[in-house]
Formats: sequence, structure tokens, C-alpha cells
Amino acid sequence: MSAAPSPGSPPSRDVPADPNALAAAVWPERAHRDGAGELMLGGVRAGDLAARFGTPLYVMDETEVREHAQRVRDAFERAAAAHGTTVRVYYAGKAFLSTEIVRWVTSEGLGVDVASGGELAIAIAGGADAAAVGFHGNNKSVAELERAIDLGVGSIVVDSPVEIERLAALTSRADAPRTDPQTVFVRVNSGVHAETHSFLATAHEDQKFGFALHDAPAAVARIREIPGLRFGGLHSHIGSQIFGVAGFREAASRLIDLHASLLDGGDAPALNLGGGFGIAYTEADEPTDIADLAAAIVGAVAEECAARGIPVPRLAFEPGRSIVGQAGVTLYEVGTVKPVHLESGVDRLYVSVDGGMSDNARTALYGAQYSARIASRTSSADPALSRVVGKHCEAGDIVVDLEYLPGDVAPGDLLAVPATGAYCYSLASNYNAVPRPPVVAVRDGEARLIVRGESVDDLLARDVGAAWRPSDASTKGPHA
Repeated sequence: MSAAPSPGSPPSRDVPADPNALAAAVWPERAHRDGAGELMLGGVRAGDLAARFGTPLYVMDETEVREHAQRVRDAFERAAAAHGTTVRVYYAGKAFLSTEIVRWVTSEGLGVDVASGGELAIAIAGGADAAAVGFHGNNKSVAELERAIDLGVGSIVVDSPVEIERLAALTSRADAPRTDPQTVFVRVNSGVHAETHSFLATAHEDQKFGFALHDAPAAVARIREIPGLRFGGLHSHIGSQIFGVAGFREAASRLIDLHASLLDGGDAPALNLGGGFGIAYTEADEPTDIADLAAAIVGAVAEECAARGIPVPRLAFEPGRSIVGQAGVTLYEVGTVKPVHLESGVDRLYVSVDGGMSDNARTALYGAQYSARIASRTSSADPALSRVVGKHCEAGDIVVDLEYLPGDVAPGDLLAVPATGAYCYSLASNYNAVPRPPVVAVRDGEARLIVRGESVDDLLARDVGAAWRPSDASTKGPHA
């Protein structure tokens, strides 16, 4: 039984009975401690990973990614089949994209959703079928759109009238390599506000994405006028890290109203309801099971269609975090530990690690909560209220805001932060000229590098004024 929380701790996080325990919902399924108490990821010891690749280090459990991709695809396919329709599941590449990740998810039957020309290039380099790629973005350049059309990208999600006219011009080129129309979806702001951070809620009216509900019909009508374009359907994304189904049900109701009204003017084959399905970052989080989520969302669409006497359209979804989030763990080395006595009477340990907001910006950006455990050993010390912070010259450089770690956490310990597979590598930066970490895949006791880490040499190579020779480097990162 957990002890009562200390003053200053989050109300939802009790003092753990065992600060060494790994919460099943937060860590990769196969993560465990060996007989000596060391964390094992994909059958590989954390200490061996750190020794071979350095820290900070992103570790991705390949089996976990593949199993989550299978689970999500199967859940939505079953739900769609139960209501007489079909579904396509796209992996939302913005969560974490590399050519290896593309190979994993596409081999499990998923398409890939990209949001820039760079992401499109990675998806194609990873072997994704262009016809199974969806291209997002509120400000796609003419060059990006041209490249997408030339590659034969399956669908382009349009966000503005300007983009529709750009596509009209590109598809009417005399030298256009494709003769079939380009399928486009219209992104709609349903007005449903997800219960999440305001920057993560993407369906309210006052923001940069998509068309308001009342403006969408005109956008669809214009698309239907253009010979080189084919209207594929409506798209909606209400936000990220969402628990429960209420928001999705309400968004479905509003979109089906619009979808039904559009049928008078022509075909509207599909409805893409985006992603945003939440995962557990701490023991207090209770995300909705994906099978229940799929059944409820697809069921809501079917109910709305039945009420209007129209067939259920083909469906599409774009999960990202729910596929890779739990599969990722970041390893750090503890540098300093400092007790701080607060005015409230609480003592807090500040545990500084060798990374920070340059490899995980989510805490600073969104106030995200994470968990942490000592990875190199177990401890019998009492749990101590702790804050894991980075090495950057920024007061907001916090990795784990509130956690209980063994009170004897010390310099040289390896620290592991779970559920970092989504939006950590993707948002990584070189703040304070810190090289970005490598990414390693683990599976069945083997580890392999899938994204090379940066070194100081890499940073200076881009600085045209630097008179730098690699042999001068006394501060080269461990990932060179």
C-alpha cells in the first residue's frame, strides 16, 4: 500500500511503496530488472547500452512498436468491419520518424502520415508506398506539393483556399507526370475542444489548421470544379494525448452532418478522424484501451450515419503516440544531486542529468509529466521527492517535474525516463550547442543504431565561420 503523498507532491502521485518498481502501463511490456537489479530493455542491459552508445540515449523497443501497430490496426479494422465499412490506419510520422520506423510500421500494414517535405522524403526513403502516404501541413510550399504530386502521394489534406489554388495550378501543368486526379481531403475544425493543453487542442476555430465548418462546403465545391483534383472526403483532428471518447463522438456527430450535406453535390468517399489517442506517462494516467476506443468512435460514426439514412463512409485514422510512445525509453547519466529545502517545509532532490530540454522539450512546452527510475541498480533507500532537471542554462529545463526516486540517487547512476518514444526525438534541438542523441533499436537481446547521434564536429561543420579541425576536439560528444 502506498504511503500518503508528501506536501509539494502532485495530488495524483502517491509516494511509491517501491521506488524501483516499473509500472506496467508506462514502460515497454518486456522492460524488467535482471537479477542484479539492472534495467533490461529489449533483452539488453541499460548499462551495456550506455557504455556502447553513450548518454543521453533514445532507446526504441522494436517489438513494442510492431505490436502496438498491429493492435491499433486490428482494433480499427474489426470496428469498421462490424459496421460494414473499411478503414486505413496511417502512422502519424510527426511523433517520431526515421527510415527504420517507417519499415516497421509499413510492414505491419500501416500507411504513413507526413507533415513536411522532409518527413515525406524520410517516408519514401524508408520504403513507404507513396499511394499509402497522407500529406498534412498548413503551409505546404509549392515545391513540397509538386513533389507530392510527382511521387503519387495518396492523399493531400488541404488547409486553406490558397493551397487549393496551388494544387489547381500544379495539376494543370502540361508536363505533369500523372494523368489521374490528385485526391485531396479538406481539414475541418469541428469546434470540439479536446481536454488537453491548449497548444495540443487543434479543432477549435481560432487556430491555424483547417477550415471552419461553415467554410468547408465552399472549399469542397471549388475542389470539385478542378479537373486535376478528386475530393476524397473530410478530415478532422481534435488534439493530442486525449483520454476517453466523448470528444471523438461529438466531433463525429458534427462531421457527419457536414458529410451528409456534401453528398448532394457529389461523392464524399471517406472520413478521416485523425488521431490523438493518449498513453500513460505516469501511474496516475488511465488511457482508454485502443479496442474500446476504436469500437466507440466507429460506432458513433455508424449511429450518426444511420440517423441520417446514409451509408457509413470509408474511415481513416492517424495514431502516432499510441504506437511509439510507450516503446521509447531515454537513458541519462546523473551528474549532480542537490537537496533543496523549500519554504513549505518540503525537501526536494534536484537530480541533474546529462541531457534535458534539448532531447525532451515536452515538459517545458506543455507541462508534461513523466516518470523516472534508476536504471543501473535497485536501492533500499527511502523514496525522496525529486525533480529531474537537465544541463541547460534555463530554469524551465525540467525533464521530470515530480517523481519519487530512492534517496541515495547519486552521480554516476543511470536514470531511465519511460514513454519518450513520441515527440522527444522529433522536437530535439541543439540548445546550448548540445549535440542531439542517437537512437538505438533493441530487440531479442540485440541493439543496433538506427539514427546516428551528433557530435560537436557536426555542429561546427555547419558554422561557415568556424576554423575547426576534428583533431582539435576535446569536447566531442560520445556519439561521433
